Amino acid sequence: MSKAGYESPENYSNRELSWVLFNKRVLSEAKDKNNPLFERLKFLSITASNLDEFFMVRVASLKDMVNAGYTKPDIAGMTPTEQLQALNEVTHDLVNKQYAVYNRSIIPQLQANGLRVIARHEDLTEKEAAYVDEYYEENVYPVLTPMAVDSSRPFPLIRNKTLNIGALVKKKGGKGELEFATVQVPSVLSRVVQIHAQSPCGNSDEKTVILLEEVIERNIHKLFLNYDIVCAHPFRIMRNADLSIEEDEAEDLLKEIEKQLKKRQWGQAIRLEVEEGIDKKLLKILVEDLHVRQEDIYRIEGPLDLTFLMKMYGLPGFDHLKEKAYAGPQPVPELPADCDIFEQIRKQDLLLFHPYETFRPVVDFIRQAAMDPDVLAIKQTLYRVSGNSPIIAALAQAAENGKQVSVLVELKARFDEENNIVWAKKLEKAGCHVIYGLVGLKTHSKITLVVRREEDGIRRYVHLGTGNYNDATAKLYTDVGLFTCTPYIGEDATAVFNMLSGYSEPLSWNKLSLAPLWLKDRFLFLIGREKENVLAGKEGHIIAKINSLCDKDVIEALYEAGAAGVKIELIIRGICCLKTGLPGIGENITVRSIVGNFLEHSRIFYFENGGKPEYYCASADWMPRNLERRVEIMFPVERPELQKKLMTILGMQLRDTVKAHILTPDGSYEKVDKRGKGYFNSQLEFCNMAVHAAKKQELLVNNRIFIPEMHHE
Repeated sequence: MSKAGYESPENYSNRELSWVLFNKRVLSEAKDKNNPLFERLKFLSITASNLDEFFMVRVASLKDMVNAGYTKPDIAGMTPTEQLQALNEVTHDLVNKQYAVYNRSIIPQLQANGLRVIARHEDLTEKEAAYVDEYYEENVYPVLTPMAVDSSRPFPLIRNKTLNIGALVKKKGGKGELEFATVQVPSVLSRVVQIHAQSPCGNSDEKTVILLEEVIERNIHKLFLNYDIVCAHPFRIMRNADLSIEEDEAEDLLKEIEKQLKKRQWGQAIRLEVEEGIDKKLLKILVEDLHVRQEDIYRIEGPLDLTFLMKMYGLPGFDHLKEKAYAGPQPVPELPADCDIFEQIRKQDLLLFHPYETFRPVVDFIRQAAMDPDVLAIKQTLYRVSGNSPIIAALAQAAENGKQVSVLVELKARFDEENNIVWAKKLEKAGCHVIYGLVGLKTHSKITLVVRREEDGIRRYVHLGTGNYNDATAKLYTDVGLFTCTPYIGEDATAVFNMLSGYSEPLSWNKLSLAPLWLKDRFLFLIGREKENVLAGKEGHIIAKINSLCDKDVIEALYEAGAAGVKIELIIRGICCLKTGLPGIGENITVRSIVGNFLEHSRIFYFENGGKPEYYCASADWMPRNLERRVEIMFPVERPELQKKLMTILGMQLRDTVKAHILTPDGSYEKVDKRGKGYFNSQLEFCNMAVHAAKKQELLVNNRIFIPEMHHE
């Protein structure tokens, strides 16, 4: 097929529909009876929070395009209107499937395992009802704000993502009109309420819970004393949460983002969730006042907003229904606790694989730099940081100790803007120089530079990663990070920070490749080189592990390389707009997605390079936004032992038969056919390997004896 042949839209999948397929893969983990019951609960909760964000951002942005009269088709040839129509169908179907899993599978299984979930307050026993009413009086009633709507009180502003109970009420004793009233289910109280009353079966081991909205609905008459309650039903809306910031106009980005954050609560309503069987008059009022279209109404058979299942996952007493907890991130053999981290990095480059190996050395790197009298400067990019970040504390300490501290805080990190504003102000107060990124670009790169005065002159220590400097998510996301003091990378790191703070770009780079100016061309060159090698009679092989693939130029380059005979193995967690099985490419390109207990987040690339393999890691996915609208960094991994470590990671993921889903030529994903392959869960194996390596190191330290290397398949 000629290059022109790849232009055709039928060679590409739509990115939004591909995302829905990803969320269906997460849902398949909730369905999978091989997973422990509470893990299935967790996966179902994740599908709900994923879908919320998808609506607030992706669906909202398509609606904005339609409203603005934008009709340009995407790479799959679909206009925004056509995408919305297709999404409307598949998201309704996805929601129906979520609740089929909840009602038919999860709830009966919970009951069978000693957790009774009371679906409707009418099902309470007398004792339970008495407990619930007392709980309401003491804990819930004081927090509620009932709101009535009449000629003097307009329809209240309903906040984004909040759960509310809408009611139709009528004046007592009168024949007056029906009036609308609403009360917000307070998010400050736990939505899962445990009932401490004897269960109807007399089984003291059984736990019984009811959801907060049912507690309120049961007692709603106490909020509107002069009225009869005609009906009451929960509802929830999703609003457009995409911030529109004209950066060129924004005199002060900090203030502008703070202002826009308030607007997020009141953006256009783009989805309305209501209980199946809601009163028609009540629904009509909601639809008219919230300006919701009929196709954006989701009638739900069950409780609205399944993210509460994550709270249920946290209930004590059900550990036996969860995955056996990983022993926790393991110490890194080359970086024992209390070691001099700079000395260890001087010996050799080090590669960390989180969450299997602890994130602690990354925190220690900043902490030691903050206290070390020989450290002159620390520079770091921050995209998403945890709530009580030890890294922020160390940076503030470093500034107070008189070091030059420059921190780029990305204020536009979606849904973390508020958090990042707080950190930025705190760091400025401590005396750090805070930069807010480049106009029009998000800074998504993960890099730290420590400049140290040593006997033989100034030395630069660098940490580069595929994930955020967030000690909380580092326990849940799989990422890799490199420590190095290679002079070439040190020079590049200095150039990166000079570019971010002073807009000065170097004429060339030694080792790092940066987006938005150089990285895409670099990837296209590396893919093209494999094609040229195959045409010259050499081996050609690409393995890429990424989160998303939707850049048309990259997909075209992969198609061309595959058609030439390059073996291309892609491990893509989420969106994939590339299709497999195209004529002339056939078996040369395979795509697999791994959805497991940890969120696959690392970006790792292998290029055969005619027998001289090259390995790279990056902060970027193969998406236009990463390659064209963000500051991203790709870095080479050159030490042979570290290359071997990366190949082990890629090889094991390609062997996974438990959590891997394969993209088929018809565009669907199927779990691996295990026949003849056996059971191989790559994430579980990584846990075992990390535990084994840590134990081996402990024996070496304690016994000072030689232990031969164990061979891991």
